[in-house]
Amino acid sequence: MINHEYEVKVYYKDIDQMGFVYYSRYFEYFEAARTELLSSIGLGVNYLEKEGIYLPVITSYCKYLKAARLEQILLVKTMITSKPKSKLLIKYSVFTNKNHVEIANGYTEHAFMNEDKKAVKLPMIISSRLNNLKKQD
Repeated sequence: MINHEYEVKVYYKDIDQMGFVYYSRYFEYFEAARTELLSSIGLGVNYLEKEGIYLPVITSYCKYLKAARLEQILLVKTMITSKPKSKLLIKYSVFTNKNHVEIANGYTEHAFMNEDKKAVKLPMIISSRLNNLKKQD
């Protein structure tokens, strides 16, 4: 299993009229956390795109448990829990950084596409990188 933690601060632009983090912002937090997770294992977006590999989101889900508020620091825990076959599944848990209360969780599912924007099987670059990381655990 591959894990990464990403901190984000809630700004005024993130909240709705009630003072809660607007629901769609969680998907933006997921995206930033996912980008950092992939970079942390040597699969940064620029690197993948130079190799002709794209990871479009094909499914996204978020369950909201509690409201986050202005100026809170959130901790987004990101996980790849299994080796992908035809799709990459990334799971997320969002916590308040102060008291570690889970406020949301979800996942995104990604297809593998080549530079011609055609679906492909798990690229060898990703497969070998994930295999090397599992051997180190």
